[in-house]
Amino acid sequence: MKILGIESSSLVASVAVVADEVLMAEYTTNFKKTHSQTLLPMLDEVRKMLDLDLETVDAIAVSGGPGSFTGLRIGSATAKGLGLALDKPLIHVPTIDAMAYNLYGTSALICPIMDARRSQVYTGLYHYEDAFWVVKESCAMDIHELIAELNALGERVIFLGDGTPVYEEIIKCEMTAPYSFAPAQSNRQRAASVAALGAVCFAEGRTETAMEHAPDYLRKAQAERELEEAKRQGKTKELAAGHSVGEGV
Repeated sequence: MKILGIESSSLVASVAVVADEVLMAEYTTNFKKTHSQTLLPMLDEVRKMLDLDLETVDAIAVSGGPGSFTGLRIGSATAKGLGLALDKPLIHVPTIDAMAYNLYGTSALICPIMDARRSQVYTGLYHYEDAFWVVKESCAMDIHELIAELNALGERVIFLGDGTPVYEEIIKCEMTAPYSFAPAQSNRQRAASVAALGAVCFAEGRTETAMEHAPDYLRKAQAERELEEAKRQGKTKELAAGHSVGEGV
């Protein structure tokens, strides 16, 4: 089984190939460059290094959200284009699930957090006992509410994700349960985890066609939320003019 993994839900851009439970290659960068400029060149570099015929890939696993709206759309478009061109199925891997998979095997409660702004995080809770399993599904929630929930559980927690440096001081001030932060090699999104978890999904028959795939944003974009609020308050025209989106959009 050979799975191509694509990750672009945040600043991280990452491409990986997992074949028969072995990571064959991974190309990851975490820098402020547009994913539309990086993903395909990274994929081409991996292909060349492995002398990989993309026709031999069984499926394409893509980080499906939540995350950056632009990043998710670029990753989705890349995966869909490859899926259609190669006639291969896609595997929608929730971003938070794949992040937690970085810490597969730990006895602690795994808590990925992605910064969603305004004291909100995208998060979920995960355990590994005899197998990897989801304690709390991916969601958007207030960081203070998340910490209160973790304190109530009282278990040792490992935090990871780009929300960690943003909310580190709040975590240090409010956490009463034991906790730690994941080290550099496992504290961000990785296509290797997307591909590896995708392989599990593929074996279980959880795939979709390229036409069926769509990112899961978990919540609407800020501009959409502001527009809805303006409509509710009868200020649609003013906000529309301010955002240059036009009346009636």
